Amino acid sequence: MTTTTGGPAVEVRDLRKQYGDKRAVDGLDLRVEPGEIVAVLGPNGAGKTTTVEVLEGFRRADSGHVRVLGEDPATAGRAWRSRLGVVLQSTDDLAEATVRELVHHFATFYPAPRDPEGVIDAVGLREKAGVRVRGLSGGQRRRLDVALGVVGDPELLFLDEPTTGFDPEARLEFWGLVERLRDEGTTILLTTHYLDEAERLADRLVVVASGRVVGEGTPADLGGRAARRARVRWRADGTDHEEVTDTPTAVVTRLAARFGEVPGLQVLRPTLEDVYLDLIGTARTAASDAVPADLLEVAR
Repeated sequence: MTTTTGGPAVEVRDLRKQYGDKRAVDGLDLRVEPGEIVAVLGPNGAGKTTTVEVLEGFRRADSGHVRVLGEDPATAGRAWRSRLGVVLQSTDDLAEATVRELVHHFATFYPAPRDPEGVIDAVGLREKAGVRVRGLSGGQRRRLDVALGVVGDPELLFLDEPTTGFDPEARLEFWGLVERLRDEGTTILLTTHYLDEAERLADRLVVVASGRVVGEGTPADLGGRAARRARVRWRADGTDHEEVTDTPTAVVTRLAARFGEVPGLQVLRPTLEDVYLDLIGTARTAASDAVPADLLEVAR
């Protein structure tokens, strides 16, 4: 399934949402193109959940431009909702129903659903089709959540922390399912705390802190060129040395010409975790600097 709006699947400009004195979302911009998997990363309280709930139509924005599949979620109707799939972080469906009963039942909510039996196969629950929900393991229950989210053949699928509680084998199998959905044309907006999951699945990463986007890019270029520079470390004359460079091979060649066997040589490249933590740390520092000194003194 591919979107038919002719524009981005998600377009957000200057989104703002406040709860009392707390600015949950403070001028956030976001764009998701049809067919993309975009992962939204950020610490707890960053504004991720509020943003996604606005996109799903569960909350109203205080201000800003929000379009999902070409419509404003705050006013969009039933036909628009039938084009979305939503997999929440936790759900509370009928525990006494079987997998087959639930998937078939949810399929009736949509005008052109997928074949429910095919969906059961796709999420790896064929052997559990006749089992009641209360009899499923945590990983199997998450597969059922995904089945209910995709049975309507959505153009846009929201996945909120989809593999929380999964064992490593179940996570790998779930990742394969998400990749198959993307290959079929489903646009996916994913929130996750697992950086390896984001790096594996996402075409683009969006890092959110203090209600704003503080970094955006592919897993390979997030943070820009400066964030990806290598650190070459060595030891000479009893002192540790370090050079940050875009050309580590040239630095190592120069050192080898000087020392032969370079003592204590290390070439370190930033991981995605390093870049992510740097973006979050910079955002927190900026937020602290923006607080008036007299308020900081009161806070102390």
